This record gives sequence, C-alpha cells and structure tokens, in this order.
Amino acid sequence: MTTPTKTVPPYRSALHPTRAGFGRLLRAEWTKFWTVRAWLLVLAVAAVVTVVISQMGASGSTTGGGPPVVVGPGGEVVNDSFRFTHRTLTGDGTITARVTGLKDASGKGLGPWTKAGIMVKSSLKQGSPYVAVLATPAHGVRMQWNFTHDTAGPSSDLAKAPQWLRLKRLGGKLTGYASVDGEKWTQLGEVRVGELRGTVQVGLFLAAPVHEIVHRSFGGTSEVAGSGQATGTFDRLTFQGKSTDSGWTATDIGAPTADGPNSQPGTTTVTPTGTYTLTGQGDIAPDENSPDTVQMSFQGVFMGLLFMVALGTLFVTTEYKRGLIRTTFTATPSRLKVLAAKTTVIAAITFTTGLLATAIGFTLAQKTLRSNGFKPPEFPDLSLLENPALRAVVGSAVLLSLVAVLALSLGVVLRNSAGTIATVVVLVILPQILSFALPLPVAQWLLRVTPAAAFAVQQGVTYYPQVQHNCLPESGCYPLSPYNGLAVLVAYAAAALLLAAWTVRRRDA
Repeated sequence: MTTPTKTVPPYRSALHPTRAGFGRLLRAEWTKFWTVRAWLLVLAVAAVVTVVISQMGASGSTTGGGPPVVVGPGGEVVNDSFRFTHRTLTGDGTITARVTGLKDASGKGLGPWTKAGIMVKSSLKQGSPYVAVLATPAHGVRMQWNFTHDTAGPSSDLAKAPQWLRLKRLGGKLTGYASVDGEKWTQLGEVRVGELRGTVQVGLFLAAPVHEIVHRSFGGTSEVAGSGQATGTFDRLTFQGKSTDSGWTATDIGAPTADGPNSQPGTTTVTPTGTYTLTGQGDIAPDENSPDTVQMSFQGVFMGLLFMVALGTLFVTTEYKRGLIRTTFTATPSRLKVLAAKTTVIAAITFTTGLLATAIGFTLAQKTLRSNGFKPPEFPDLSLLENPALRAVVGSAVLLSLVAVLALSLGVVLRNSAGTIATVVVLVILPQILSFALPLPVAQWLLRVTPAAAFAVQQGVTYYPQVQHNCLPESGCYPLSPYNGLAVLVAYAAAALLLAAWTVRRRDA
C-alpha cells in the first residue's frame, strides 16, 4: 500500500505562512530592488539617457530667424494684421454697424475664422490691447479681446441675413451686443481692459487669416492648400462719442510685406448710401506657429521610458521566473498587499528618478536652446518652477512612473518578461511611431485612445479654440489637452492594476 503524497500547486510553498504589516512589506520590496545591482544600473542608465538625449535634441535645434515678432498685452506672441477703418474716441461712446456680407477675394475659399466686425483698440500699434465684436462664416458671432480671450455669441449665416453688432464703452467697461434686426439686442459679454483708457481707436475691421487644409496619405506626405484674403461689407454705421477726427481713416495694421502673410494692401470703399466695403488679409489671434521649446526639452523621455518599462517588468517577472514568489506569498498570504507594496515601490523609485532626470534635462536643454537663438520675446524664457515648464517636468516624471506601473501590472498577468515588454511597447511607443505615417484622422485617433496620449503633458504651446490649426503629430501637437492625455495613461495603468489584482487572487489559489 502506497502513501498518497500531497501535491503543491505552482508558486506555492508548503511552509507555514506568517503575517506582515504593509510597512514591513514596503521595506521588503524596497530591499529587493536595491540589492539587485543590475536594476540599479538600469535606473542610472535611464536617468543619464534621458538627460543626454534631451541635450542632444536641443543642440541640434536651431531657429531660422524671421521678421520681428508681435507681442500681445499678456506677453504672448500674436498675429495682429488687418484692415481697419477707424477714428478716435475720447471718453465714453458707442459704435454700431451691420455686417451684410463676407466673401472670398482670393479665389481659394473663405477661411472659417475670417473676421468682419467692429473694434475698440488702444492704438494703431501692433499688439496693442483691443475689444472686438465680429461675425465669422463658420463660427457665428464672437466677442474677442486681447488676442487670447473669446466668447461665443449667436450663430449666424451672413448669406441669409445681415448681422448687427455694437460695442459700448462706459468708463473702463466695454460691452458687446449682437442683433438680427437692430432692435432686439443680445449682450455678448462685458469686460474691463485696463489699457483701453483715454483716447482710443474705434471702427470697422476685416481680417482673413491664411488657412491650411492638410491631407496626409500613407507614408507621411502632405498636401497643403490655403488662402487669406476676403471682402466684408458693412452699412448702418453709427458712431456716438467725442472724436478728434473729422471722419474715418483707413489703415492696414501690420504694413504689407512682399513675403509676409499680409502681402497685398487692403482697400476701403464707401458708397454714397453709406455702404463700406473692406478688403484685407491677416489675423488677430495668438500665433501658434512657433516651435514648442518646452516640448523640445524632453526628447530624452521617449528613450528613458524604455528602461522604465524594463524595470517595471523585471521587478515582478524575475520572482516568477526564479520561483521566489512562493516565499513572498507564504510570508504574506494577502497577495493584494504584496501587489500594492510592489506597485508603491516601483512607482516611487521611477517617479523620483524621472523627476530628477527631467528637471536636469529641461534646465540644460533650455540653456542650449537659448544659445541656439530660441530667445524672448518669440520664445519664452521659462524657469523650472513656471508653468508650463513645471507641469511638463512633473508630468513627464508621472508618465515614466505610470508606464513602469503598467509594465509591472502586465508582468503579473503575463509572467513573461519578453511578452510584457513587447506589450507595453506596442501600447505606448508604437502609436507614436505610427502617427507620423498614418492618415491624419487615424493618427489622431491613436493618440486619443492609447497610452501614447500622455505625451501631451509635455506640450508648452497653448492651442486656442478661436485659432484654426492643423494638429500634426510630427509637429508635436496632440489632439488631447495635457492633463486629459495624461489621464488616458492613468486609466490604462489603473485597469492593468485591477486586472493584476484579479489575476493574482485567482491564480494558484
């Protein structure tokens, strides 16, 4: 008669289990990490590579120069070129006009953000403060001020019905109105612009920004078409207030240049019945075409991320491979506590290392970029503690940490180092690479729904909704905002961690 033997399931030990507090588990996992010299080496190499690659990227970046930039009231670089028919206003006053039509004057199509309206501007100098009420062909009536501020008003179709506009100045307060019949008015907004004091310029304006339509096929090729000249018609112009002028004067704000966006002089004509026709080009908006010097300072994060993937993976798969996980689970039957301790340790180590590396890398890269010509006012001189630099530095460290947590969680599920690393690379790195070659809608979809969306946290350029721009991945533009992009990676890491928790409890029980 044979004595039956008791079988032991995989990764379980016959030793009697003991209990341990979470603090003791943290110390144990911490000790495991710091006693493996190879992991410390990988961590050090990750930090060095992040700094060195960021510095190399900055060293290879140069600015081609160009015409002098225009700086707005908030210190931002802006476009401020348009046709302006104006007169002075001293003290309180009101201007009212009806926009009767907008049409393309270049033969290439009317841009969606072509603007025709009325404006109060502190002076004729480019970049000076202003408040405007305007009509557009695709975005209705708007009230805009000081380039970066925009409030939507009623939708309008100038092809079907004219649009009445009104601006009222009372003390330091400016109020915008819109109407479809000139009798019932809708208030668009009320703002106080401190720089609009004393004598200001008030009148009709027309701006037609160059708009680009990008078609990208497989292989990354692009076809760009654009135009930027329009004609706006106005009537029922009334002005109430004290003026030092005897009548209206027409000016091109931003003198036309042979190779500039405002290459042809604008025109203003007036009929005996009081119909004003303005033809012009240009734009009144933030300039979003400058290189993103903040994002350019984090090129090393992409490479450093690969090392963090390896660390997060090996921190757990090594124990499975060598069978050490048996001892760990015997010492602590609560497997969720073990998983929580491992996650906390790898997250803390990778975040701290990533924060140090990105802070040093950013500081050195910014110094190099400034020496290469990326200087104020066109390019901001940001310190480490200023936004968006601070957000990008901390966000990049969080990105590295979350990717390590994602790798650790998938390592628990797959229990295979090569398979885990490959899976994380496909999720995080591959979408970045493919976005440079895929058709633009597909590329932007990938950068919305995959963890690669988190790289948006490194963006330093603010994209304003009142500015048409083509969000191209190769230009460093992401379809999601910085925090929303990072939230996508948070969601993936959390889902993977929950899957790991479910797996570790179900498997070998």
